[in-house]
Amino acid sequence: MDLYFEMYSGIAGDMTIGALLDLGASKEKLVEAIDSLGIDGYKLVFDRALKSGIDAYNFDVILENENHGKGHDHSHEDHDHNHDHSHEHNHEHSHDHRSHSHVHRNISDIEKIINGSDVLSEKVKKDALGIFDIIAEAESKAHGIDKSEVHFHEVGAIDSIIDIVGVTVLLEDLGVENIYFSKLFEGCGMQKCAHGYMPIPVPAVANILRDSNISLNIIDDYGEHVTPTGAAIVKYFSTGEAIKEFAIKKIGLGAGNKDFEKSTNILRVMEIENPKKKA
Repeated sequence: MDLYFEMYSGIAGDMTIGALLDLGASKEKLVEAIDSLGIDGYKLVFDRALKSGIDAYNFDVILENENHGKGHDHSHEDHDHNHDHSHEHNHEHSHDHRSHSHVHRNISDIEKIINGSDVLSEKVKKDALGIFDIIAEAESKAHGIDKSEVHFHEVGAIDSIIDIVGVTVLLEDLGVENIYFSKLFEGCGMQKCAHGYMPIPVPAVANILRDSNISLNIIDDYGEHVTPTGAAIVKYFSTGEAIKEFAIKKIGLGAGNKDFEKSTNILRVMEIENPKKKA
């Protein structure tokens, strides 16, 4: 299967999972994979959301003791988020809270969690850890420390582990062989975090994309469109090949948690046939 990611409103981990589920990937395999990680303190949401009148699949992770849905697939802490609450959450799968949701973990802690699963395939483990490694490298550059010393906050918390493992599990379930990406569109302005304001793209995203073959387009739309997890997914799977035409076989739409003034917060992932590559 070949996929085309259309990222005109950026990309985030939860949006990617939603789009892949909308394409027909197995929710049951996703839940089984997440269960195998041995983490607690969350509820999974599987429902639909209207974004600018467009029906999209909404996947979300609600953490215990949190009063809002996810939006945590960021390496910077405690953002304010503009969530879409026009739909009702359907908490189909929950786990008791046994550990604080904001545990700080380093890359070796995350490796133990992922490698400790007896359900995940070796390919899924490799891909998930590869994505985390990209984020760790970007964070080490942002903070001026060694990668092994990076202590993940939100990106190492429950929701982002779920996002990254979930994406790799669903891509494997669909039998994806090739992924092509549109240009990456990002908003402008500043992003509020616990320690003040960060410029958009936030430092982790900028570090992930530098020295890459990924084209970043800054649009006149205030707010963060690309999360570190989303950027790392693109960087990990991108081959740099661009396509100019293709036949659409199936479409999956993943809803984001924000509402922007000039763009619709969805990720459109298409199953395509007969892609023609640009020269």
